[in-house]
Amino acid sequence: MSAFPHQLDRALFIRARRDTVFSFFTDSARWAAWWGEGSSIDPQIAGRVFIRHPNGVEVHGEIVEIAAPGRIVFTYATPGGQPVASLVTIRLDEHPEGTMLHLSHAFDDAAARDAHVQGWRYQLSVFANRVSDIVLARAEAIVDSWFEAWNDGDAARRDHAIGQLASPAVAFHDRYSCVTSLDDLRAHLAAIHRFMPGMRVARTGVVRQCQWRAIAEWTATGPDGAARGAGTNVFEFDADGRVAKVTGFWA
Repeated sequence: MSAFPHQLDRALFIRARRDTVFSFFTDSARWAAWWGEGSSIDPQIAGRVFIRHPNGVEVHGEIVEIAAPGRIVFTYATPGGQPVASLVTIRLDEHPEGTMLHLSHAFDDAAARDAHVQGWRYQLSVFANRVSDIVLARAEAIVDSWFEAWNDGDAARRDHAIGQLASPAVAFHDRYSCVTSLDDLRAHLAAIHRFMPGMRVARTGVVRQCQWRAIAEWTATGPDGAARGAGTNVFEFDADGRVAKVTGFWA
């Protein structure tokens, strides 16, 4: 490391388990998903690291150290650079709600380091979204199941469905709700069916998701089919893809 006195450091919280996050450093398809088509990685000591950015710029390197699922170190050389132009170290630490990623990119030149600051800021943002895409691959189905569970008049079936979809500490807030646990949510839904029998909520439009959050529009209808309201729900998910928090906005 004495050959690389200039260091760029970034930290990023990712709401996914370490094994899932680390797979993006060992699987070429997932590696390419956040770098660019044609990128690849050979996850072993002295394995080739290859990055092809969408603009055609290529980076070459070699794995120096790898210890799944917590650490990978590789050399990083841009076109025209020396065979070992810089060194990238990525460490993944367990976090109660997911994974903390720590990046250190060490250079022998301060100007080269400074030139990579925005690049890593952007690239790790892309990375976070690609991991989120895996964790929330079923986001639309989960949102639809959430609304279906709310509509279910059978208490036992409804309670089971909500338990499968939501985390034990799930929270739900809107103009008529301030729910802070799974048991509280079950009791809240029972009250809705008691005082507003036949009320139904359904998603409208597409589910949009970004970094462990999703947005879904909805409409509410009464037992006669007439509209009773509409709005937007913002869903937040935990590291296992369960619903952790929902905020409802009435139109």
